Amino acid sequence: MNWLHSAVVIAHLLIAAAIVALVLLQRGKGADAGAGFGAGASGTVFGARGSASFMSRTTATLAALFIATSLTLAYLGGRAPTAPKSVIDRVNLQDKAPELPATSTPPVPPADQAVEQPVEPAPQPAPNEPPKQ
Repeated sequence: MNWLHSAVVIAHLLIAAAIVALVLLQRGKGADAGAGFGAGASGTVFGARGSASFMSRTTATLAALFIATSLTLAYLGGRAPTAPKSVIDRVNLQDKAPELPATSTPPVPPADQAVEQPVEPAPQPAPNEPPKQ
C-alpha cells in the first residue's frame, strides 16, 4: 500500500464521518409541524431558514467528495502492485539456496533386472533339544 492509497483512505474516512455528523445535525421535515405546538426552538442554531442552504450544500459537497474518493480507491485497488508486498517476495530464494553436497549412493539397477536377495538359512534346533513337530 503506497502513500497515495493511504492518504485517500484517510480522506475517505474523514469525509464519511463528516457526512454522518452533518446528517445528524440537520433538521427533519417534520420539525416545521412541531413549531406550531410550541417547539419553536428546534431551528435556532443556524436561524430559521439559514441552516437549509448551508447544511444541504455542505452535505452535497461532501457526498460528491465521498463518491470521488470511492472511485479513486476502486482504481487504486484494481491496479497490479509494482513493488513486492512482503519481505519474502523481495528475497530471491533460488539465488541464495546453497548447493547440496553430492552423495555417494550406489546406483539403482533397472526394474527389469531382478536382484537376488540373500536367503537366510532356517534356524536349526539346538543339539540337545528334541526336534519340534
